[in-house]
Amino acid sequence: MKSTSLVIMAAGIGSRFGGGIKQLEPVGPNGEIIMDYSIHDALEAGFNKIVFIIRKDIEHDFKEIIGKRIEKVAPVFYAYQELDDLPRGFTKPADRTKPWGTGQAILCAKEVIHEPFAVINADDYYGKEGFVKIHDYLINHMDTEATPYDICMAGFVLGNTLSENGGVTRGICQVDENGILKEVTETYELQRSGEEAKGRRDGGETVLVPLTQNVSMNMWGLSPEFLEELERGFPVFLNEVKEGDIKSEYLLPKIIDKLVQNHEAKVRVLETKDRWFGVTYKEDKEAVAASIKALISEGVYKTPLF
Repeated sequence: MKSTSLVIMAAGIGSRFGGGIKQLEPVGPNGEIIMDYSIHDALEAGFNKIVFIIRKDIEHDFKEIIGKRIEKVAPVFYAYQELDDLPRGFTKPADRTKPWGTGQAILCAKEVIHEPFAVINADDYYGKEGFVKIHDYLINHMDTEATPYDICMAGFVLGNTLSENGGVTRGICQVDENGILKEVTETYELQRSGEEAKGRRDGGETVLVPLTQNVSMNMWGLSPEFLEELERGFPVFLNEVKEGDIKSEYLLPKIIDKLVQNHEAKVRVLETKDRWFGVTYKEDKEAVAASIKALISEGVYKTPLF
């Protein structure tokens, strides 16, 4: 079996464990957190290596609470996302506290990723179908040496990814008749409004998006060669950050969209009908726990999970 990694972006976890950190809120009957279910589903789909992207200041607690437990069921590797981990010639602005974004997060894992990989957020529940489809693509279809880059993405249905408790950010995808991504646009504060969702774009423009639209949930299938693209692009991004801007981020959806527009990447959208769960808001926790309980009752998950 070819090696494939699941890369989990968890550097956004706060430094005070147990103090209301959303990625660590128990949602399963035995204290399982959302990451447990993602890892379970990825291993079941055939992934055979887990890479956690974290920060150095949470390393000890992370390994005690999560890492050592997962090490019992799969090989685990760590990468560290830090604000001052920048290319030669660049320094962190003194007043910058915001992370550099998902593109830098994945780039930080360059030394431990040597195989095709899926990348996900730590605080999103994706369901089983996306892991199965991405793993199949990585193993049976991806050309890791292709030019343009061969990429796949789990395409969720927008209506399955909204919170009842407030707006969410999604990458709205335009997909052609062959299932190839034409464009992905970050759209913010999306909330259900009848048969559509209402949100806003970067410039503040209000948009209405059909609930049937495919969206990106930062669940991508990538080749190790793509890490070289991230490495080349990061200094370019940093050079374009305006003086005094302490919030701009090197974001994976924007990086990939730019490559698509320049015909430097071809992205296969693998649609999944699974329903997303996530603790975007404190009020979401109860709904997520109820949904997990229902999945256990249906036999989708055993308890305890591992």
